[in-house]
Amino acid sequence: MELDVTRKKIDAIDDKLIDLFIKRMNLSRDIAEYKKENGLPVLNSKREADILRRISEKTGPAINPYAEKFFNNLFDLSRAQQKAQLFRHGLVGENLSHSYSKIIHDKISDDYSYTLFSLNANEFKNFIKSGDFDGLNITIPYKKAVMPFCDEISDIAAEIGAVNTVYKKNGKLYGTNTDYAGFLFMLDRSGISLKNKRVLILGGGGASLTVQKCARDRGASAITVAGRNHDFSNDRGAEIIVNATPVGMFPENGAKIIDLSDFPRCKGVIDVVYNPLNTDLLLRAKEMGILYTNGLPMLVAQATSAAGLFTGKDYTDKNEEILDALTVSVQNIVLIGMPGAGKTTIGKKLACMLGKDFIDLDASVTEKAGMPIPDVFEKYGEKRFRDMESEAAKEYGRQRNLVIATGGGCVLRKENMDALIQNGVVIFLDRPLKFLETKGRPLSKSPEALRWMYKYRLPFYEKYGDYRVVIKSSDI
Repeated sequence: MELDVTRKKIDAIDDKLIDLFIKRMNLSRDIAEYKKENGLPVLNSKREADILRRISEKTGPAINPYAEKFFNNLFDLSRAQQKAQLFRHGLVGENLSHSYSKIIHDKISDDYSYTLFSLNANEFKNFIKSGDFDGLNITIPYKKAVMPFCDEISDIAAEIGAVNTVYKKNGKLYGTNTDYAGFLFMLDRSGISLKNKRVLILGGGGASLTVQKCARDRGASAITVAGRNHDFSNDRGAEIIVNATPVGMFPENGAKIIDLSDFPRCKGVIDVVYNPLNTDLLLRAKEMGILYTNGLPMLVAQATSAAGLFTGKDYTDKNEEILDALTVSVQNIVLIGMPGAGKTTIGKKLACMLGKDFIDLDASVTEKAGMPIPDVFEKYGEKRFRDMESEAAKEYGRQRNLVIATGGGCVLRKENMDALIQNGVVIFLDRPLKFLETKGRPLSKSPEALRWMYKYRLPFYEKYGDYRVVIKSSDI
């Protein structure tokens, strides 16, 4: 066989395949128009199954697995084109680089496509005027700006004074607010009641308007809206606190407006922020044993409500399923435990299994210091190492979808664990002392030192560990 000759034959076949692919996609567009006119769904499972059956009969067992994969990819491309052609939906905002909306809508249904549109003010106006869409979610800072472009606005959106969803129906552009349904879902799910409660709402923007409406409808006895430069001295009796501002949101993790300890009657804390999963406000609520929730349930529920308006179908029964999947996909897994407990070994395996990136905080410190940890201890002392460890915890704790192996003493600083808990579920790996290696460990060079260290650190491991895994074997 002459390689060049054979490759030229393949090139000729590829040229034909390209021409056929273009023809097929054009025909797929024609089918999309027919489906749109007749209200048919994009996915036709029976049709695809019939094609694969016919292909199997033609190709035979040796080639069929490859042919099936090829055509499944082709089906995916055709569906994607049809969805983009038929159902043009998306999210419009100013900066959407960290938005979860596309992830959520892709999980809701195959009935429509969803795109993120990061637009400045002029681009926003031109895009809305063009009408080149079927339905949109609207976020900061355009929830009020979109209202003049709507032909009709729902009563609930009019009362709130903000629109977060627009959709076309009978040639008109309708505006409504699905944040309302989203907030109520979040509220009910958390077990926090507003009835006869004094509610303090932080912020006076678009999100705050929705919260105010919900608080009125749920029977709050008093509602206080705290804008900029608000004096909180008269609000110490607040029973429910809602953060309706972006304070504490990535990348400004850890920022706060209030000190929760100043509100002794507080019974529930709600934060519409969902990145990170636990803001400083929510971490303090957790510490104080106060009911709390982040904004992720609201984000999911408002999305399924909007999707129902886009397609005419009910997706609200998917709220919990999508919420669970989204949480798992963005949440970090943080491993704590004694030096030598297996955090690095197990962490690498977990990361591989779950499709997450692996981070070893000790390795991060070593890389930054340019020397092994024992040398850091010897040259700069333990405090310098702990400071570098805290910097690493802060850097990686604010990120998402990681498996993080901590150093054995990471739990000793509250600031470290606050940083790691904000996006993480914490697992305490508890391995018997007889299996722990002491070689190369600056603080546990002898069995006696190891026993003392375990006794001292155990309360911290138990405090921060959401789960405890006892490793009974010497093998990991």
